[in-house]
Amino acid sequence: MEYGILGLLVLILDIFAVIKILGSGASTGAKILWVLGILIFPIVGFIVWLLAGPKSSGRLA
Repeated sequence: MEYGILGLLVLILDIFAVIKILGSGASTGAKILWVLGILIFPIVGFIVWLLAGPKSSGRLA
């Protein structure tokens, strides 16, 4: 049961990251590479994106 919840959490975080990547001001090539990295390596890709990924074009207060 715990692995199912953990898998669901990883899926939600990865979907969040992909949405943020697509809405960022990065180039198309960079967006494709980030999304592929997250799809191929879901946990590590998300952590790397969180630390070094493209920032969104608009900031919330």
